[in-house]
Amino acid sequence: MDGVDLTGRRAVVTGGGSGIGAETVRALATAGAEVTVAARRPAIAEPLVRELAAVPGAGPVRVAALDLADLASVDSFARAWRGPLDILVANAGIMALPDRTVTAQGWEMQLATNYLGHFALATALHAPLREAGSARIVAVSSGAHLWAPFDFDDPHFERRAYDPWVAYGQSKTADVLFAVGVARRWAADGITANALNPGFILTNLQRHLDNDTMRAFGVMDDEGNLTPLPYYKSPDQGAATPVLLAASPLLDGVTGRYFEDNQEAPVVQGGKDRPGGVAAHALDPQAADRLWEHAERAVRV
Repeated sequence: MDGVDLTGRRAVVTGGGSGIGAETVRALATAGAEVTVAARRPAIAEPLVRELAAVPGAGPVRVAALDLADLASVDSFARAWRGPLDILVANAGIMALPDRTVTAQGWEMQLATNYLGHFALATALHAPLREAGSARIVAVSSGAHLWAPFDFDDPHFERRAYDPWVAYGQSKTADVLFAVGVARRWAADGITANALNPGFILTNLQRHLDNDTMRAFGVMDDEGNLTPLPYYKSPDQGAATPVLLAASPLLDGVTGRYFEDNQEAPVVQGGKDRPGGVAAHALDPQAADRLWEHAERAVRV
């Protein structure tokens, strides 16, 4: 962000009240951007708003309510928006819900929150993004996308056995496919979209994991203390790649790609044993088109 001036630019960061979302808000606001923190529980973001209000030169930061699993909430947020939107960071998410849960629309909750809510938000804000002239959408995905392509036959686990990690991985594949879909549809509007893996970070994202699972992952000791492994990042390190995609001039005109550790990732075959890269199934243009149409039908209902 050195030398990057975002004065006059407007950004929305979903889930920007904590974790890498909060660090993304800090980076954008201190560079001068006007940032809206879209949060399911707005009170969580109020300390961040007060903190940044005291930073000289920081852009204004406000909080607005947004529940991505509730399409009525998404619609309400979008209808209240006025003026252009330069940056949309689709950061909010949930991970590894232990039991299958569905929304009022019948969508599996991780897919609904991580993907469909962001799809509905971006499409509802298409006109403000187009008005900005050179808007960017940043989709925070995960290396877990390598584990699961999108299952068009049974995306909501109505027939196959529910697996929390397969459901999470599928939702993160959907996030990458969304960026590909934007690149295929909105380039003429000056809108770019890229996805990313922020890396391993201990944040509120792990709130649905029990202590035994955290210990099995090696990130909690017998007394319940968190013990990050050597390759884990801090939240501000995890925010580096989304901030790069949101604000760096190096990304001007770049769209439909996937990044990790501030670099474009190589394309690999999927699988749980892959240490990194982007799965070919997540960049498949035919799958991106099919998912876009599937989501459009869901949003219209």
